[in-house]
Amino acid sequence: MTGRPLDVLEESLGNDVTVHLKGGEVFSGELTGYDQHMNLVIEEEEDITIIRGDNVVSITP
Repeated sequence: MTGRPLDVLEESLGNDVTVHLKGGEVFSGELTGYDQHMNLVIEEEEDITIIRGDNVVSITP
């Protein structure tokens, strides 16, 4: 999976991802949405988490 960051996010929609944040927090779940600022929507079991793109360090499948 290589390419521009938004292309990689598009390919990851509907798949499980792990997101690492600057503060050391880690979120895992299904990537259900994103925008041009790389803000992310992650569904974790019964919770929905919105992550501001400025805080993202890495996203892995």
